[in-house]
Amino acid sequence: MHKEILLNILDVIVLISILYRLLLLIKGTRAVQVLLGVVIIGIITVGSIYLKLETTSWLLKNLWTAGVVILVVIFQPDIRSALAQIGSGKLTRLFMREEITAIKELVSAIKECSNKKIGMLIVVEQGTGLKDIIEKGVKINGDVSHEILVSIFNPRSPLHDGAVIVKGSKIVAAACVLPSTENPAISKFLGMRHRAAIGITEVSDALVIVVSEETGIISFSHNGIFERNVDADSLEKILIDIWKKNERRFLKKKVDNNENKVV
Repeated sequence: MHKEILLNILDVIVLISILYRLLLLIKGTRAVQVLLGVVIIGIITVGSIYLKLETTSWLLKNLWTAGVVILVVIFQPDIRSALAQIGSGKLTRLFMREEITAIKELVSAIKECSNKKIGMLIVVEQGTGLKDIIEKGVKINGDVSHEILVSIFNPRSPLHDGAVIVKGSKIVAAACVLPSTENPAISKFLGMRHRAAIGITEVSDALVIVVSEETGIISFSHNGIFERNVDADSLEKILIDIWKKNERRFLKKKVDNNENKVV
């Protein structure tokens, strides 16, 4: 009996997760309006059956039978695209946390820019707010994506100078000016991007990633400590580890707050 209850709970959780991710998939597409229309027709159908409106209920029941075929024909391209995503493995991203997906997109862009020797300066905001720096940059407020990041740092882009600020799964701003380090122990041979990367981590807990436009070498700075020649896979692991620590800290804080409320 106890096992059946657990299986039923698991069944409901899996179903809700699938429906939620599918809703995220169709968000912003024409399927949203169609889905809304289907829901409205469904409510009318149930209402007509409940009120015993025989002609209306008969008509709507037949409409539902034909409607399935109509929807398949209308959404044939979308269905084909979804099946292609399953084949390519892209659909698995739907079941990841947004932050993890953002990290993978971020690292993918860094790999490409490193290979092509395109300079990058990316600030991943942590607990310390960077509002004053963000306000002086160009607001983006878009999802972290490989394509957007590569476009921003393209040398022909008007936004390629300065830093991109990333918070959670969002690109908050671009072309941001960071404070340069004033530490005399830092090598004079480091470029402006690298000195800015160190500077912002001396006054905040942000993690900063730099790609050299001369060598394509990936570096990162955190808590004022600068590390050169980091491979992309190691960087991805570092970012995921930091995200997990922040997640645990957030959950612990939430539990503590709930306990305090109970007391």
